[in-house]
Amino acid sequence: MRTAYSVDTVRTAERALMERLPDGTLMQRAAAGLATACAQLLGRVYGARVVLLVGSGDNGGDALYAGARLAARGAGVTAVLLSPERVHPGGLAALRRAGGTTAAPEDAGPPLRRARLVVDGIVGIGGRGGLRPKAARLAELVAEGDAAVVAVDLPSGVEADTGEVRGPAIRADLTVTFGTHKPAHLIDPAREYAGSVRLVDIGLGPELPRTPVLESPQHAEIAALLPVPGAESDKYRRGVVGVAAGSARYPGAAVLAVAGALRGGAGAVRYVGAAGEAVLARFPETLVSDRGPAKAGRVQAWVVGPGAGEDAGPVAEVLAAEVPVLLDADGLRLAERDAVRARTAPTLLTPHAGEAAALLGVSREEVEGARLTAVRELAARYRATVLLKGSTTLVAGEPGEPGEPGEPGEPEAPGEPGEPEAPVRVNATGTPWLATAGSGDVLSGLAGSLLAAGLSARDAGSTAAHLHGLAGRLAARGAPVGAHDVAEAIPRAWRSVGE
Repeated sequence: MRTAYSVDTVRTAERALMERLPDGTLMQRAAAGLATACAQLLGRVYGARVVLLVGSGDNGGDALYAGARLAARGAGVTAVLLSPERVHPGGLAALRRAGGTTAAPEDAGPPLRRARLVVDGIVGIGGRGGLRPKAARLAELVAEGDAAVVAVDLPSGVEADTGEVRGPAIRADLTVTFGTHKPAHLIDPAREYAGSVRLVDIGLGPELPRTPVLESPQHAEIAALLPVPGAESDKYRRGVVGVAAGSARYPGAAVLAVAGALRGGAGAVRYVGAAGEAVLARFPETLVSDRGPAKAGRVQAWVVGPGAGEDAGPVAEVLAAEVPVLLDADGLRLAERDAVRARTAPTLLTPHAGEAAALLGVSREEVEGARLTAVRELAARYRATVLLKGSTTLVAGEPGEPGEPGEPGEPEAPGEPGEPEAPVRVNATGTPWLATAGSGDVLSGLAGSLLAAGLSARDAGSTAAHLHGLAGRLAARGAPVGAHDVAEAIPRAWRSVGE
């Protein structure tokens, strides 16, 4: 499991660790890891031209000490000092002893044009509100050049806790971070600026609480959640999922949602809607009903909304059911918020950015620029679990959903006393080839089948997102695909997770 912690938590852990270590130990550990990463990226250090962009914070000190190590190995290192009067004195002295030189920001153009490597140490994890003019100009110069870029802890101009990017920012090829990941490393738009991320162990782990703010399950964690039939399983024990989707205008949405449910391991699928003939023509094993969700027969979960058009009746019937419910597409628009909030069984909402924006009453750009804020706000407003689709899929439970028990002395998060709020889950297995009509309908059916199998809304959402992203990659292999191809690739994704 890849985890990320807030800036405040990291700062608290660093202070606790530094109390037990000699002064400067953590910075030297960070600088050593940074210098090693830079040297590996350069390949040949001797004679390489390196430019350090140095701000006044600790990551400016990290950059200076790392630059001193590179200079000692024969690199030509120039430090561009944005605030010479506030620069880390020990780091600057070490660089000069090793033969490094300094330059003012207004003189940075020539060194940057000649550089093979730029080390971004302008702003640390506490940076807020975008880059100031001098730093913004340096970001522009870096973007114009050909040098490889390594960011110290995170690219300057992105916000560590939210992943927001407010104006110009450094785009790194590699980000070297220390102790733990920060949210900006895992979620967009900041993740796009970070490039590859390398975590350097500086001994912070024992000081961090057990419950992070973000977690990104890997194959092993997802494999442990996959429902596997046993010797006594039958179609009912494996889970029956109801699908109320499609309309005369959008029959394909029903077909694709059913495809996702069947390929997602459901023991049986009950379909209710106007597209019964289309569904049976493609999937004759489907149990089709024209009597409405309330009279369709027993199910363990419902999926409602894909291609529903303007018919709110099935949405209301499904929300009244005492089983887990997934709301998608038109169902998000047709559902009464109070009806969702009043439910006692789990509810999973699966909007894309445009749908989330409509539910929140903001612009799509606001959602895309602050995805973590948006998914948390939706979960709170609807008292539901929300899967926000996108380049990185986020899954958030309603505030107060408990996570793992914390360590003694941890600050309490909102929710039950002494129980930190469950982390937001992040999935990055997706591919841009999934940006195709009907792909979200497949995801809905897949997640619905996992709900019917007994997974929690949070587990069903994050597992479905992981499998769906892998299926998109496997189906595409760098070539265009349709939603049907993605559905057909789900079993291969399932196998690849378990291998």
